[in-house]
Amino acid sequence: MADAASQVLLGSGLTILSQPLMYVKVLIQVGYEPLPPTIGRNIFGRQVCQLPGLFCYAQHIASIDGKRGLFTGLTPRLCSGVLGTVVHGKVLQDLGPGNVQKEVTPSFDQVIKETTREMMARSAATLITHPFHVITLRSMVQFIGRESKYCGLYDSIVTIYREEGILGFFAGLIPRLLGDIISLWLCNSLAYLVNTYALDSGVSTMSEMKSYSQAVTGFFASMLTYPFVLVSNLMAVNNCGLAGGCPPYSPIYTSWIDCWCMLQKEGNMSRGNSLFFRKVPFGKTYCCDLRMLT
Repeated sequence: MADAASQVLLGSGLTILSQPLMYVKVLIQVGYEPLPPTIGRNIFGRQVCQLPGLFCYAQHIASIDGKRGLFTGLTPRLCSGVLGTVVHGKVLQDLGPGNVQKEVTPSFDQVIKETTREMMARSAATLITHPFHVITLRSMVQFIGRESKYCGLYDSIVTIYREEGILGFFAGLIPRLLGDIISLWLCNSLAYLVNTYALDSGVSTMSEMKSYSQAVTGFFASMLTYPFVLVSNLMAVNNCGLAGGCPPYSPIYTSWIDCWCMLQKEGNMSRGNSLFFRKVPFGKTYCCDLRMLT
């Protein structure tokens, strides 16, 4: 019980701290670019026409809604985090204890068993908390059209149910689930391969090295599965009555596969993945003096 409470408190704290970052990221994902590009340098030192990064974007939001506006959507996101932690822990408990023996290099069968166990717990948590995730995204995206359709948690639930029914609470669920599952299996499989075949078991700091490899493979897996996150978020706000879910910011998609294909065709599968050194997205026109780049 104490461990669960500490996880909830820690998770809630991280959620609060990261809320402005997620807010900016979501608005970028839907294609909202209120600020013109500037002449800057990329990581290689070359002059490029790039869009403002996280801090300039956040400053723009704060100039309109104040610093408090950077925490729009925090309440449903906190509810999602707390409920997700509880459900995840409960499912793991119901599935029984994992591997009691903490071996430095677990067997492949143990990796499959633990990954399957974790997949079931994460999927259950995602399924239960997705309605709060949808409300969070829509409350953020309404900044674009200055709407007030999704302000309170209760009012948002009533609005979604009245306009879209039960299915409205699960908009974008399939790509989100697929992304989580693929990312988990990629991370654990790559970590197992690296720990088993690439690291020398005789090294005295083996446990530390393998914990680092787990973090690196996790980051790599999240990068590969980012398109699922993008598509899920776009589908959660698509055609929901908000300006940010309709053209010109977002086409009306018939399905998440249609969304995926269109983003892939435009070369926008990584839109919002980076909050710094941002290139001008496809289909956007700005008054940028290209003569300064020569």
